Amino acid sequence: MEVIYWIIIALLFIGSFIGLVYPIIPSLVLIVLAYLVYGFVFTFEALGIVFWIIQGMFITLLLIADYIGNLFGIKKFGGSKAAGWGSTIGLLVGPFVIPFLGIILGPFLGAILAELIVERKDFISSIKVGVGSVIGFLSSTIAKFFVQVIMIIHFLFIVL
Repeated sequence: MEVIYWIIIALLFIGSFIGLVYPIIPSLVLIVLAYLVYGFVFTFEALGIVFWIIQGMFITLLLIADYIGNLFGIKKFGGSKAAGWGSTIGLLVGPFVIPFLGIILGPFLGAILAELIVERKDFISSIKVGVGSVIGFLSSTIAKFFVQVIMIIHFLFIVL
């Protein structure tokens, strides 16, 4: 039975990385759920207050990386708040409309459409903002990947 529980924990961790590509999957929730599965099945003794404080700091870092990455990419290329919203909507919808490529095309097209329709910017400026959106998304995804790896290594270091 112990092996099955570890497989469940591993699948939750793997799911958290899939959530980096499909943002509708809640990466943070899956990581914390893996910790809780471990605690309920084995013991919460190893997962003391220091563990949860450190993990809370990592979770905060993940949320900040997500926000700053997108904001930085859009603002750096002259985008507006509308482009931020368009990018976010495109990020959520894109992977379902265009599997695989939608993760890149969604935020790109969302930012462009927001700039064209809401802000009434010219096409070239809107394209630049779309590129900024993709750069912001990719940079935050890379940062989140590494933070998630560190979170999981920290967990494994504590429990093994």
